[in-house]
Amino acid sequence: MRPVPELPARLTALLPIVIAGTSAWFAGFVVFAILDFGGGRTPSIWLWTCLAGVVISLIGIGIMTWQRAAARRGSRSAQTGI
Repeated sequence: MRPVPELPARLTALLPIVIAGTSAWFAGFVVFAILDFGGGRTPSIWLWTCLAGVVISLIGIGIMTWQRAAARRGSRSAQTGI
């Protein structure tokens, strides 16, 4: 039986996907901010949901960067393959 080849790095890279998702949350935040504050209404739940999505995404990017740095320096507790 032949060994299964490794996937190319471009197919396993998570950072572009996370950045695209963060950008989508931020775009939603901007749209709802314009609709809510431009119309003189009180902020909707969707505005706060988008803001939470941006904040959680930024925390996730920080954790991914931290784990990648730990894996590069050879830390035993670092996750590999991210």
